[in-house]
Amino acid sequence: MSESIPSGEVGTLLRVLDGQRRHVLGILDGLDPKDLRHPVLPSGWHCLGMVQHLTLDVERFWFRAVVAGDETVVRGLTSGDAAWRVTPDTPVADVLERYRREAERADAVITATSADAPPAWWPRDLFGEPHLHTLRDVLLHVITETACHAGHLDAARELLDGRRWLVLT
Repeated sequence: MSESIPSGEVGTLLRVLDGQRRHVLGILDGLDPKDLRHPVLPSGWHCLGMVQHLTLDVERFWFRAVVAGDETVVRGLTSGDAAWRVTPDTPVADVLERYRREAERADAVITATSADAPPAWWPRDLFGEPHLHTLRDVLLHVITETACHAGHLDAARELLDGRRWLVLT
């Protein structure tokens, strides 16, 4: 996470998002590389594919494409379920490091943008008219999506080896 966290609302939202990012990586810590690629649900996704989805379809898409309007990123966006597919020869460490790096890039966009700033680009072909109108809206959306997927990873990890992230008794 960025060392220069803004104060106020954006800083608070960024700290919450960072907590969810740490959850994503933490629940996978120590999981065997074979298990990271093993689907445990009928839909067929696996943990490594989920992290790649979070990297490309969440962090990169929402912050560098939508918020910042980075033309290179917009032109390079994947479609369909391409982000979920990790080739067998892709090292696990590379996928996890790309997630960390993309989060750092997102943090740079977030800290350089006003909470009330409108998106610089909007994918009308995917979502129609904009329904997220500010950086604040995008941050809340990404926090929700990341937390949801962290929960998916919790369930997958428990099915794979029984480990649970946080258990309150």
